[in-house]
Amino acid sequence: MAAGPLSVSSNASTNNDGILIGDKVYSEVYLTIDNSLIPEERLSPTPSMLDGLDLNTETDLRILGCELIQSAGILLRLPQVAMATAQVLFQRFFYSKSFVKHSFEIVAMACINLASKIEEAPRRIRDVINVFHHLRQIRCKNDQLHLPKPG
Repeated sequence: MAAGPLSVSSNASTNNDGILIGDKVYSEVYLTIDNSLIPEERLSPTPSMLDGLDLNTETDLRILGCELIQSAGILLRLPQVAMATAQVLFQRFFYSKSFVKHSFEIVAMACINLASKIEEAPRRIRDVINVFHHLRQIRCKNDQLHLPKPG
């Protein structure tokens, strides 16, 4: 499923051939299946594996992150397409960055926030933070954790 070129508008220097950014001229964007899939050579070894994380642990973290996104999306009453978008963003992020160096909970929270905006179902960042805090309380079974009041 290939889409045609998309027009690009910018305040950058323009001419009839496109937009000059740095030393390259960009004139159109092509969206095809070829440039949306992760190349096989980036699938293994992942950055997490290079940092010493074993495959089973990485797989568990990927599953846990997607389950966390799904639970948060349900509590935020997001459409399923927004939750799926967040899960794709989460998976793609961790094919270029390591679980060892980045908190999967914070990345999941960022993915939900970004996906809600991409899919035009935006939620306040405070609501996203509160939902993730609530889910963490449930997971940790600790009712004594409270977020400070803004002010």
